[in-house]
Order: sequence, then C-alpha cells, then structure tokens
Amino acid sequence: MTIEGTDRRRVLKMFGLSATATTAAIAAADPVLAATLGYDERVGFDPVGYRAAAGLATSTPAKETALAWVAANSAALTGLSDRIWDFAELSLREWKSSLATAELLGRHGFRISWGAAGLPAAFVATYGSGGPVLGFNAEYDALPGLSQRRGVGQHDPLDYHYDAYGPTIGSGHGDAHNTLGAASVGAAIAVSKAIAAHGHRATVKVFGSTGEEQLVGKPYAVKAGVYDGLDAYLDWHPLNATTATWNTTSALISATFTFLGAAGHGGAPLGNKSGLDGALMLATMAEYLREKNVGPAGRFHYAIVNGGGAPNVTPDTCAIWFFVREGSPARARVLYDKIATAARAAAAASQTRLLHKFHTATWNSLGNRAGAELAHDNMRQIGPPQFTDADQALARQLQGALGKPQVGLPTTVAPLSPPASAFLGGPSTDSADVSWRTPTVFVLTAAFPPGVPHHNWAVTASAGSGIGHAATVASAKYLAATAIDLITQPDRLAALKDEFTARTEGAGWASLIPDGAQPPVYEPPASFLTATGQSWPPPGLTWPVERVVAHEQLGTLGPDLPPVT
Repeated sequence: MTIEGTDRRRVLKMFGLSATATTAAIAAADPVLAATLGYDERVGFDPVGYRAAAGLATSTPAKETALAWVAANSAALTGLSDRIWDFAELSLREWKSSLATAELLGRHGFRISWGAAGLPAAFVATYGSGGPVLGFNAEYDALPGLSQRRGVGQHDPLDYHYDAYGPTIGSGHGDAHNTLGAASVGAAIAVSKAIAAHGHRATVKVFGSTGEEQLVGKPYAVKAGVYDGLDAYLDWHPLNATTATWNTTSALISATFTFLGAAGHGGAPLGNKSGLDGALMLATMAEYLREKNVGPAGRFHYAIVNGGGAPNVTPDTCAIWFFVREGSPARARVLYDKIATAARAAAAASQTRLLHKFHTATWNSLGNRAGAELAHDNMRQIGPPQFTDADQALARQLQGALGKPQVGLPTTVAPLSPPASAFLGGPSTDSADVSWRTPTVFVLTAAFPPGVPHHNWAVTASAGSGIGHAATVASAKYLAATAIDLITQPDRLAALKDEFTARTEGAGWASLIPDGAQPPVYEPPASFLTATGQSWPPPGLTWPVERVVAHEQLGTLGPDLPPVT
C-alpha cells in the first residue's frame, strides 16, 4: 500500500516514528501493527481506485444445496434468534441461550462437547471428518440496561424495575448477538447438509462462545487450545451496513480496581474510609491521562460497579471496572500500566486498600484480504438482506427517535473497502485471538439502521424484529456460501492460508492471559449442569472464589485529647 502525504505521516506517528521511517522500522517497532496496518503496504497493495475481485465465488451443486437449506429452514433460524432475544442472558450466564443453540445443532447430527476451557456455557459442536476443518462462531450474550420491546420505535423497556431512588432497566440484545449465533448455526448446518449430499469431505465446527461482550470466552479458550487445528474460521457481526472487511480492531485489557475502606454514618463521616472515594479519585486521575498519555487509537472507559446503597452510609467497598483499548497488545499494556499506577495513587490518597483484579485481554484482530474478497463476492451474488416495508418503517422510527436522518435501511451490499491507512481506535472482539491462530473471514450484515450505534436500545428493538430476521437469514447464506467455496475450491483456501502465513511472519501470537489466571465465572443452575453433563467446579477452577471483604480500621484525626475543664 502506498501511503502518501498526511496519511503516511499520520500512520507513522501512531507507530511513534518519523515521517521518513521505513516499513522495516514499523515492523521492528511493533510487529503486530506491521501485520495489520503495515502488511498491505509491504506487499505493494494500492488502495486508490480499489475494486474487489470478482469471479472468486462459484456456483456449485453443493452451494445450491446449502443456500436452499437456509431458505427452507429460515423459520427455524429466526425462531432460535427470537428465543435467544427473549432470554436476554448476560455474559457468562447464557444458560438457556447456549442450550437452545446446541439443541438445534444436535438435532442435525452435530456432536456437542460442553465446558470448553472450563467455561460452562461454552461448547464445541462438530460434524463430519477429514478434509478442511472450518469453524463458525456462535455468540448469544446480551447487555445490561438495554431491555426494549421488540419492534417498537420509541424507547420502551420490556424489563423495567421501579425504585423510588433510581429505577433500573433489564438486559437486552443491544449488540444483536441473538442474530449472530442463530445465523452462524444456520450456516454450519447448511454446510453439513451440502457436504453430506454431495460427498465432499470436510469437518464443520461451531464454537458456542460465552461472555463475548466481556471479551472473556475466546481468549481463555484459544489459550487452552480449543481452536487448534482449524483451516479457516468464519465469523460475522451485526452492523448498520452489509459488506465484508479485513480491517483490524482494538486490543483490549479488562480489570477491576476495588477500594476497601471502613464504613460509617454519612452524617458523622470523620474517620470513615470510603471505597467510593478511591474509585472516584481513580476516575478523575484517569481523565487527566487522556490529553498527554493516550494515543490516537487509545481508549479507556469504566463503570463503577458498587458505589454504595444510600447517602447516609459511607461505602467501605467500591469497584471500578476498566476496559483499556489500543491498536496492538504492546500499546494496550502501556496504557493499562498507566491506569494501574493511578489506581495505586488513588488508594493511597483515599486511605483505602486496593485489590487489582485482572479479568481478560484480547489482541487486535488480524484481517485477511483474500477471505474478505471471497466473502464479498458471495455477498454480491446472494444480495442484501430482504427488508420489508414494515422493516423500513421501523428503521425510520428508530432513527427519528435518536435524532438521526430517517433514511431507513440499506438496500445494497456496500463495496468492499480497504482498511484506513491509520487505525484510530474502535471496538474490540474476542474473535481477534482466533484470527491470529487461523485465517479468518469476517462479514458484516445490516441488522439495525444507519445512525443507530451499537449497544443502544434501538438495536435491541431491531434485533427482535423483522430486521433481525432478515439479517439472520442473509448472514447464514453469506457464511455458508463462502464455506462451500473453501471446501470445493482448494486454491481459495490456499490463498487465505498463504496470506495468513505472510502476515504473521515475525509477529507470533502469545496469549495476554497470564498463566494460572482464572476466568470470571458464575456457578450454573443444577438443571443446566444435568442437561449438559457437566459437574461443578470444572477441573482447575478454584471455587468458591475468595470473598472480597473490607477489614480496614477506621481513620483517626490524631491522639485523643483530654477533656476541657
């Protein structure tokens, strides 16, 4: 890729290098960024006037069988999506959602293995043997505070809890993961039907992944070898447009900082030690880092988990949960260390004791242009999601409710666009770790309207409506068609693998999860353990976890003075 003028200076500045630096210098400074942002330039790819290659995707009897299966069974796929939408289970507690997903796969001949990497709601479903081994990603977790009635164009939470001092709203699929898991399952089953009908040899695996919204499931599973042996991995995500991509994402580190003090009466606060004070001090100091200590691709954001129950009780315990993001693992670690230093200072200033708990970390994703071009060619041939007039009307209502132009839903497959020359930060995915272990194809499908951001109640409304249904069916077709090409066209799969090998040269993957780290987990209901044949706790897990309790002494203003007489 030739990066000229301002664009080149911009990307080099992100590497901490001068505008005259060479590609070799970029690679030496950060091999991960060189594999993502620097690779296209290294191979001479020119983004100016780029047009995605055509003629890569071919029509075969196997592909026709797969696409026909999706069309004939669309009600089963959208039904699964709707069930998961109804469950709206939070990360790492997707008991009903994972069971429903695995049950559909099991009915179509997939062998289910539960408890991947010790995570009870994670599973691996396998069909076939021999041939290329293709993996599909299934996720099914919801987000807190995003409950919304399906198909309603104004904010109207389905799960609303009254409290005189602060009502709360239940969970909802504000990232449309109900559609994500259902579509991937549909694609995998369709491929299994096609290879059985036409005598192709291949192994199809579906990875039921828990806790993606908290970036937990796949980093621990990849470290444990759950994804080993794949020839390619097919993934997708709901978006407000339909296209393929080979862009990167942000690396991420997740941790909580818990401040432990001494409780007391808010009306007589002298000597109390407030955990909330420690958390607020950390939040304030972190904000001061933004101007001079956070690069263009850097992000950090946080939530106070337990800030106290009433103003007249000084809370002795308070945790603040951070997500720290950057363009590569090395850069994320630097920013994370700055937050951790501020946390220690906040504990000293608030006279509280600090507990620093690492939860998870994931790499930035590694794109694959050969995979994106193949998927995009299939998407063009299949066409965009088929939205109805009612879907378009709902989309305009949602856009209007959020103050965005009421343009409705896209009716075309967007052109495949090269990644920007400078990555300026963005979301993260725990599929990123998988992408550094095997070539990954990544598709985006319109499942909510343009102008609507991820993690918003309007996504929940869309995901449970006809909009989500159309995205589910279209995505299942895109993934199935691309997988069939990888099975029936060995040269296409070889192109993905060759690019993967070239990109990762000099940038070997190593897990960001420390050895011995225990993932954040919840004990499943007994009925779930019985249904999945699991026992609790799984091997290697310490349970119950150590309780977090404040044992700090109250503060003092100095020695007691004798009474005045």
